[in-house]
Amino acid sequence: MRKLPRVLAGTALAAGLMAGAMAAPAAASATAATGSAAAASSKHFFGPYYSHWGDKFEKSHRSYFKGYWTKSGNQYWFYGDLFDTDRDRQWSYVWYRYTDRFGKSHTKWFKNTSFGHGDFDKFFGFKKGFVKDVDFRVCEGTSRFDDCGGWNDAF
Repeated sequence: MRKLPRVLAGTALAAGLMAGAMAAPAAASATAATGSAAAASSKHFFGPYYSHWGDKFEKSHRSYFKGYWTKSGNQYWFYGDLFDTDRDRQWSYVWYRYTDRFGKSHTKWFKNTSFGHGDFDKFFGFKKGFVKDVDFRVCEGTSRFDDCGGWNDAF
């Protein structure tokens, strides 16, 4: 009869160790999945990029654009904020151009419709390997070609 408690205790210990061993890989994969999701949603910031300014203006008194890009799976997305700091009732514009994997350049622009602060969420998305380069520039004036700053690399 003395052997029975030892056998039961040994069986309980073995069962506990087996349950722990079975749960460890699941916990490790859950931790790895959480870590990769956090890495995939990290933000890569760029800017601020400024419009051209005349002699009477400093950089901080004109329009500027800043933002970030994220990678989610096999897709990249751009987000940004366009600020018109001088409040002179002229429009602010942000241009972006990208070069695709075939070497062809594409250019697009957005207009800030608020004469102040404009958010652009998920305004440019592309799959991994499709785009080689992304550049931005900012303009301010009565047309999208007025007082443009230089092109600045973001990706």
